[in-house]
Amino acid sequence: MSAKASSTETDRLLSEEHRFGTFPLLKKERVWSFADFTWVNTSLAIATWAFIVGGSTALMVGFRDGVLAMIIGNAIGLSFMVLAATAASQRYGSEQYTMLRGAFGVVGVGVLVFTIVLITEMGWSSLLAVMAGRAASQITGEVTGAELSQYGPLVTVGALVAIGLAWFILSRGPITIGRLNAIVAPGLALIVAGMMIFLVMNTSWDALNSAAPIAPFEDDTLNFMIAVEFNIGVGVSWFPIMGSLARMAKSRRAALWPSFLGLFLATVLAQTVGLAAALTLGESDPTVWMVPFGGPLLGIGILAFIAFANITSMSSIVYSTVLAIRQSSGQALAKVPWKGLSALFFILPAIMTFFPQFMYEQFMLFVTYSGAFLTAVCGVALADYFILRRQRMNLRELHLGQQGTLYAYKGGVNIAGLASVAVGAVLYVFLYDPVSLETNAAFSYVTASIPTVLIAAISYLVLSKVLYGRRTSKEAAPKVSAS
Repeated sequence: MSAKASSTETDRLLSEEHRFGTFPLLKKERVWSFADFTWVNTSLAIATWAFIVGGSTALMVGFRDGVLAMIIGNAIGLSFMVLAATAASQRYGSEQYTMLRGAFGVVGVGVLVFTIVLITEMGWSSLLAVMAGRAASQITGEVTGAELSQYGPLVTVGALVAIGLAWFILSRGPITIGRLNAIVAPGLALIVAGMMIFLVMNTSWDALNSAAPIAPFEDDTLNFMIAVEFNIGVGVSWFPIMGSLARMAKSRRAALWPSFLGLFLATVLAQTVGLAAALTLGESDPTVWMVPFGGPLLGIGILAFIAFANITSMSSIVYSTVLAIRQSSGQALAKVPWKGLSALFFILPAIMTFFPQFMYEQFMLFVTYSGAFLTAVCGVALADYFILRRQRMNLRELHLGQQGTLYAYKGGVNIAGLASVAVGAVLYVFLYDPVSLETNAAFSYVTASIPTVLIAAISYLVLSKVLYGRRTSKEAAPKVSAS
């Protein structure tokens, strides 16, 4: 092989490793501008699940209180999620689970990835696939004139096709995902605005404002705070994927603001439509009511577009998760091709598509419980990066892991990090039990998430001091970043 051919092959392998592996990205390799990353986040936010969030909020509160709860909840959740997930990854160009080695250790990160993160992202992927399947089933019923069940076998078939398409897009890498989102996101924003107009035209603004919540408690304050807490969980639920996406952004500004504003504005807009539909029509999922309102041609076109948006959202979610799996598995999965590893991820979501009704019925419980653990993880990540290490990380040592010195812990586990996540999650359930919906008196004033993120952060700082002393002082040397 000639020297030129060898150099070309080396460049290709390095490019593959940057896109599908865990190598940090150089500044010249970060391809997403402010606008690019805004479209990525907008497309992520306006998937069908956002309408279901609005419908779940309608269980507790009416329209005005619901919109306020969604604004407050998403703003709180996104505020600490964005800082915890994107700041370090964008600065150093490395995916977020490598950046978390200081807080949890190499093995500790693996524990998080193969429990909390994997379960959470498989759940979201399953839900997105089922929603795409419901859209496909609704389109088929409209075209053929057949009466099809909203949880029937055609939903599963459509969901499996959606998973196949998501896997194909995923195999093309983050650049392809970004390009598709730049097309999908503006269309979704227009469609959601049109949906809101359809709802008001086919009901009335007065009917919307006067609609009662579906299944509230007697205490109005408690209803409102549960709705806020649920939406905080929605905002925090982006944590597992945002850091690995943000490393593709060209600057900190292009990472932080699109992460917050893109997710916040698009999420609240779509959730508002779902809230309004649930209160006035009794059904938040647009796959059910879009065709009757929009007419056959327009309704089918919109449903097809929404289904495709679910597929691109799934691709973005799984890209970050598969990167995390590869990084956390050590040598076990290092040599598995990207296409094969991403296909393995989709096995459980594919199985879950055979139980579409279960996915819908357990949605609120799933979001709240995953939010409890992810909120605690955010608290630890914030304390580690911003307070303990003062935004100074040694990139070489991070990638050395247990072979280095700064981020090597006994057994590969930073006990302070994992213990603090457990402490935070226990406090969350003490304040608010998502299963029984029982709450502590303090919940009505401070929610469960805010104390959880604070106590997880404080616990981590105290335990780090007790268990590891001043070992982080070794990082006072000039920081090493990808450039």
